[in-house]
Amino acid sequence: MTNWRAVFVGFVVVTVLGIVGLTVPGIGQLAAGLIGGFVAGYMAGGSLGSGFWHGLLAGSLGGIIGGLLIAVAVGIAGLALGPAGGAISGAAGLGIFALAATVSLVMALESAVAGAVGAAMSA
Repeated sequence: MTNWRAVFVGFVVVTVLGIVGLTVPGIGQLAAGLIGGFVAGYMAGGSLGSGFWHGLLAGSLGGIIGGLLIAVAVGIAGLALGPAGGAISGAAGLGIFALAATVSLVMALESAVAGAVGAAMSA
């Protein structure tokens, strides 16, 4: 059974550290996913599979929120540039979707592995 409290706390850790990690692009998001997944797996405890699952959920939620933030930033920038900017940001939408999906997948996988380690440490 899913421990939603552990998933939510892991998600908050991923999101907060991901925002702070923007100062070090790439590495900051990697660390955020690992630490958030570890926290979710540690809090959930149980088997490696349980930690993997909880880390996966926390990381994928964090990745989805990260992707949405990127999309909002590009949309606002497009609106600020007027009609031409709107067309440009609309065309960039497919690229943003692909980037958001990739970020979400990477964060989910690394968080899942860290969650399994966290569950092993809690036992």
